[in-house]
Amino acid sequence: MLLVTGVNGGLGSLVLERLAARPGGPDGVLAGSRTPERAPRTGVPVRAVDFDRPETLDAAFAGVRTLLLISAGYGEDDVVIARHRAAIEAAERAGVEHVVYTSLSGDGDHLAYALAHRWTERRLRASATLRWTVLRNGLYAELLGFLARPDADGVITAPLGDGRLAAVARADLAEVAAEVALAPAGHAGRVYELVGEEAVGGAEIAAALTRSTGRTVEYRPGTLAGARAAVAASGAEAFQVPMVAGTCSAIAHGFLAGPGGPGDLATLLGRAPRPALDVITAGADAAW
Repeated sequence: MLLVTGVNGGLGSLVLERLAARPGGPDGVLAGSRTPERAPRTGVPVRAVDFDRPETLDAAFAGVRTLLLISAGYGEDDVVIARHRAAIEAAERAGVEHVVYTSLSGDGDHLAYALAHRWTERRLRASATLRWTVLRNGLYAELLGFLARPDADGVITAPLGDGRLAAVARADLAEVAAEVALAPAGHAGRVYELVGEEAVGGAEIAAALTRSTGRTVEYRPGTLAGARAAVAASGAEAFQVPMVAGTCSAIAHGFLAGPGGPGDLATLLGRAPRPALDVITAGADAAW
């Protein structure tokens, strides 16, 4: 039995849809969510899985052989680590054989939210009973499209400088996660770096949006201080302010451009990944 956690999230819902649509349908798959009543209706049975209530996880993981552990959302490090610790300990107690974990790409170590991912990887390696696979996901193309969205005047002011991001389509990451989780034995002990093959920045996004929408879009990058103030004024949680500013800074200063060319993502997909600009312009067309 395969259990997928976080199925109400952007990545988890795509994984679940792919698993439900395969020839075998929902057989052998369980969906996990802290709000099961809101889980996507795919025909996959849903279990209540709440990492903030560790006492409930033994029952939630009963009979599960493979756990696709999708990172437990935004939060301060102590909150996220406590959630992941609870999940891994419960998996060990329940006799889960293999954990596939969606982590953060190696070049993301400069980001404010990397620590919880690296702790979780280390905890999996230290397990005496679990086999594991780590999917180090690059940042989503959808996230880059959100950060670099134009204002009402068609100006992109995200403080990305001349930097570029090797962004990944979330659907591609979901496809990889589903395929690895369905046949995890061949991926035991592996760490995959799943980043885009072509990095894009603000100027490329502006040009692509101009072509796609027929509107003139310009890139005039602002400052990190301005972005930080805007996020703080938006009503975001306190921990989200350095997350956004740090992400923009890492892109601007060249830490997330990726190695370029085919890598683990294309190998696991068996095809070229979706271009990030295609994802970004598709989202813009839908919004405008």
